[in-house]
Amino acid sequence: MPQQDNLSDSNSTGSDPSVFFLTGIPGLESLHLWISIPFSSVFTVALLGNCTLLYVIKTEPSLHKPMFYFLAMLAVIDLVLSTTTVPKILSIFWFNSREISFNTCLVQMFFLHSFFIMQTALLLAMAFDRYVAICHPLRYATILTNSVIAKIGLAALARAVLLVLPLPFVLRRLPYCRSHVISHCYCEHMAVVNLACADTRFNNIYGIIVAFFIVGLDLMFISLSYVKILRAVLSLASKEEKLKAFSTCVAHLWAILVAYTPVVLSSIIYRFGHPVPPHVHILLANFYLLFPPMMNPIVYGVKTKQIRDRVLLLFRWKSF
Repeated sequence: MPQQDNLSDSNSTGSDPSVFFLTGIPGLESLHLWISIPFSSVFTVALLGNCTLLYVIKTEPSLHKPMFYFLAMLAVIDLVLSTTTVPKILSIFWFNSREISFNTCLVQMFFLHSFFIMQTALLLAMAFDRYVAICHPLRYATILTNSVIAKIGLAALARAVLLVLPLPFVLRRLPYCRSHVISHCYCEHMAVVNLACADTRFNNIYGIIVAFFIVGLDLMFISLSYVKILRAVLSLASKEEKLKAFSTCVAHLWAILVAYTPVVLSSIIYRFGHPVPPHVHILLANFYLLFPPMMNPIVYGVKTKQIRDRVLLLFRWKSF
């Protein structure tokens, strides 16, 4: 096949990085068509769920509150993360379309990593929202004004762009005289770095620092928020009040769990799990791109009465 010839040619030495080739899921190439079924299904649910969530929040005045503004931002981030990567993954599975230009690869990498960093910032902002709502309910409206929410969103965007922007420029300066085959479904930073035939210590150290800065600090502040929330909830008089207060945090805790668990596991396997087959690492990496965008609108829709009622009303109206 011509595509396979291209892959073979890409293994020859040369410093021209104009084209790379994505392998998909190494070791499971024969199953790509079958794997595409759950991938495309999850992607479709993620698109429909997040678009519905955005529509409901926009059209329902009772949802124009800080928690739902943050949720709308999270839905936009989930849509970007999905649409940046999944269409190319499906084109590999369905059409064996493995070729990707170097510039497109860098753009995909930039959007992927910057929006993941924005996602962690939004989860931290949502933890702060729950902390204020439960620990300082009388000051909630004065603390989380529309102006403050806009500033939090802009700060999350600025932090993500400033942290990720150096990476494409550094990668452009590296020579690629080894294989141009990326053993991944999409252009992930370290997967591209591994193809360079130069000193990549800066990329490795910078990647570790950013990961620690993002995952470490954000998780620390999220944990601190929930320690304070737990203390406030336990100080409530009745069991009913405790359950009601804590139930407002369940959807957010689930969002944290599905966002961070695959990332942490993937990072551990990548650095320390040498006996683990490559396809396990790749599947985990795809899991955190597919699963959170699908589950977030479902969980928030089920656990949040205002959203649940508005969605049910919307579907009833559509059925007539």
